[in-house]
Amino acid sequence: MDEGRVVAAGYGDVTVVVDEQDDLFYTRAALEAHCPGAGRVTVHPTPASGHPAALAHDVLYALGKRLAPGPDSPDVWLDSVKAAWQAAAAWTQATGVRHVLIPRAHLLTPRRIDQLLTWRTATEVQLTLLWQEKARKLPPALAQVERRLSSRDSFEELLAEPGPIPARPSFPPGASMPAAPGAKVVAGVSRQPSAWLPQEPRPASARQVQHAFPCVGAMATAHLVQAVPSVDAAAQGTAVLSALAHPLAAGALSVLAFTRVGLGRLRSTRDLDIAGDVSVIKIHGIAHRSCALYAVPDWAQPLLAAARAHHRLKPHPEEDSVFAPVMRCEARHLRAHAECLLHLNVAALVDVLVP
Repeated sequence: MDEGRVVAAGYGDVTVVVDEQDDLFYTRAALEAHCPGAGRVTVHPTPASGHPAALAHDVLYALGKRLAPGPDSPDVWLDSVKAAWQAAAAWTQATGVRHVLIPRAHLLTPRRIDQLLTWRTATEVQLTLLWQEKARKLPPALAQVERRLSSRDSFEELLAEPGPIPARPSFPPGASMPAAPGAKVVAGVSRQPSAWLPQEPRPASARQVQHAFPCVGAMATAHLVQAVPSVDAAAQGTAVLSALAHPLAAGALSVLAFTRVGLGRLRSTRDLDIAGDVSVIKIHGIAHRSCALYAVPDWAQPLLAAARAHHRLKPHPEEDSVFAPVMRCEARHLRAHAECLLHLNVAALVDVLVP
């Protein structure tokens, strides 16, 4: 290879930029390209970390997620390689990331490169790796790709490309579902935790809706009734909640924050209970006698979108609950997170389920 030449090799949506001279231009360009709002993220691998899930944690960090430290951390369940990469895939899909750049990729072990390529297959993002080492040291997984770039301009053109369309459409920012003609607010629903308890009387119109359609999803329900307005939440609390790393924990706690229902009410929440544009969610009651439709505020839409994306990473029967894993196996971690969200006051809503 001629001195100063940069070679880029593409295999599908994977590009390897071989920069043997370790030219600062390419690293700087990759760093400046980081713009999650535009669907492009630059991930910084943690140097010399022996943690099996370290690279997945680096991806989560680049996506704006923060893991609580310590051996007793509520995020300890993300120490698992599989769980960490599933969380990274869900956030990537939900936030519409299209292009991911990774500088210093030559420092990654073959195992982590395999993890990265598996994650890319699941998310279908465009992946660009900066290999600041000799091309002959490329591992077999990357050595098979060949596409040459001969100038800095070519690399800048690569960064200017919009990237592939996300495999699973994310929510449109600021989207809202219009109320159907003649739709009514479900009377009897208050904005307090006691709303829609089974023993409370309901108007005849609401009883007829629930009797005729006990288990329909959010989209069908929205044509019959208008969603209950969301409860106002403190901006500081929602910012902390939005930084939680696990999408199921973030999604479940966000629902508690804007509905004020207890965690037990989420046992029956299915994929179809979250509208396609994540503007409304249907919360079921015991025996479907007190189901209600709630509007999802803008700040919570990406959190619910990520929870749904996490659910869709593997096939499920239609009746499976989106939040079942976090309520069944990781409920104590959910409570630990809830206790830290002082501005949202959701700890009491979790305690009714977690001993």
